[in-house]
Formats: sequence, C-alpha cells, structure tokens
Amino acid sequence: MDAQLTKNDAFELAKKTLMACGASEDNALPLANGIVAAELEGIKSHGFHYLPIYCLHLQCQKVKGLATPTINSRSPVAFTVDADNGFAHRAITLGFKDLIPAAKENGIASLAISNSYNCGVLGYHTQTLAREKLIGIGFTNAPASIAPVGGIKPVVGTNPISVAVYNKGSIKILIDQSASVVAKSEISVRAKSGEAIPTGWAFGPDGEDTTDPSIALKGTMAPTGGYKGFGIGLFVEIMTACLTGANLGTEASSFADDKGGPPGTGQFFIAINPEKYSQGFEEKITSLINNIESQDGSRVPGSKRIANANANADIPINIKEDLYNKIISLQG
Repeated sequence: MDAQLTKNDAFELAKKTLMACGASEDNALPLANGIVAAELEGIKSHGFHYLPIYCLHLQCQKVKGLATPTINSRSPVAFTVDADNGFAHRAITLGFKDLIPAAKENGIASLAISNSYNCGVLGYHTQTLAREKLIGIGFTNAPASIAPVGGIKPVVGTNPISVAVYNKGSIKILIDQSASVVAKSEISVRAKSGEAIPTGWAFGPDGEDTTDPSIALKGTMAPTGGYKGFGIGLFVEIMTACLTGANLGTEASSFADDKGGPPGTGQFFIAINPEKYSQGFEEKITSLINNIESQDGSRVPGSKRIANANANADIPINIKEDLYNKIISLQG
C-alpha cells in the first residue's frame, strides 16, 4: 500500500533518512525542505524519487554529509560560497542570507557557489528570492549530457536557468527550464519503469534518435530548439563553472551513480530589487500577465506548479509502496 504522509511527516522522513545515511542535521534540513517542495509542486522526479540517490551519494562520499560551507564577501554586492562538496541546498541557504539584504539595499547582488552538487529544482531557490520581492535569477550546471549541434560527444549538461517574479502578494511568474528538451531525471524515471521515451528527447551513443531510455542514458540529451538550446546550455556553463571556478560539465561525475568523486558543480544567482529601477514595475508585470492569461488556453510559465503547491499544501503526499519501503530500509 502506498504511503500517505502529511507535509510535516514527509519532511521528517526525508530528514531522518538523510541523517541515517551520514548527513548532519544542518545539511539534511534544507534538502528535506527542497524534497517536500518538489512533491507539492508535482515534480516527483526531484522529490522522494531522488532521495535514495542522495543517500547513495552520501554513502559513497560523492557528497560530504558533514560538509561546512563557507561564505566570502567580495564586495558589497558580490558573494561566493564554497559548498565544501556538500549538498547545494545548504550552501545556497547560507549564501542567500547575505545576498538578499545586499540586493534590497543596492538594487542588485550576485552569489557564486563552487564545489557544489545537484541543487534539485532550480526554481525552488529562485522562488525564495522572489518571496523577498526580488527578481530571482538562477543558473546551475550539471555533468555533460548535451552534444553541440553536429557532434555526438556531450560538452554541457542540461544546465537549467530559472527566473521567479513576485507581484501583488504572490509569485506570479516562474520560468524554470533546462537546455535540454526534458530534464535527464525524467529519462531516468522511465528507465526504471521500462517506459519508452518520445522521439526527440534524446540520442543514443551513435547520435541517432532513440526511444529506449536505457540507450538514451548512454548517449546524449536533445537540446531544446536545436542549436539555440545548446547556446543556452553554454551560457549557463559560463555562468556556473567558468565564473565560479566550479567543474565544467565534462569534469563533473554523474549525479545518478556512485562512480567518481564529488561532482564539484556550481550555481550562480542574481537578485534584483525592482523598486530601485522602476516605480511602475508592478503595473507592467500585471499587464504582461494579463496579455498572456487573456488568451484562451494560454498560461503563464510556472502557473501550474504554483497552483499545484497551493492545492497540495493540505493534502497527503503519496509515496509509492516500493519507494517508501526502500526509503525506510535506508534508515537502518
């Protein structure tokens, strides 16, 4: 029978399991919050589905369970965090404590994170900035999985970019998209279930289209929009590896298995206080949203996720029986 958990019980399950596998409470708590948020938004591929992988990486020391991230102020608006090869969530949480007040005071501030790890749902973090009435912009790189157009060897990862905008009481816009047609985790989910993937999602090692997820995981991801998707991925690589000093995607170990050492990837965040630039920001955003919503069948990016989070806030989180049993077994 599937497990039905309250939000608080789901959080405790995630935190307890991470700590049982070697994470300190300080490192487990921010990630547990991220796991629950992914479930509420309907992004199960980054929710409890990923918890056993986090635990595997704790156990094989791809992630330091006792990591102690450190922050440095490079200027009043430029901050860096060395994640100490721990979970990205704690490093980001630490960096935001300085980033947010700096952006509010100065109009714009940035945060570079190195020696980091998979940050889960990137939009989870940009929403944190948006709830402070800032425009939250985020980038994160990943192990190489996308080949340049015309090539068959991966150079950049799925490398998402996210923008979150708060307006008149709540987050109204949430752009959160990868440089690939789909997130690699979506293919991993189908590889485990044996479900075929649609044509156009990925290529095999020979560079040819494939609908077999296991073959796709050995090949490369399809960039969204062809060369334009690769260009976005390259841009993110510049922001998150070249600019932060983190590993390039070609240097990072996989987020999915126990081979290699810590991935050492990076994140970069920009926070902007719109009040420092425009007195008419709220009205412009409102008009922009109205131009989208006034059309039948159209929706604002992120509106489905935001609606899911609101609708699921007070109902149980469902975890499949097999996955739940696996998670319980990890607690020893």
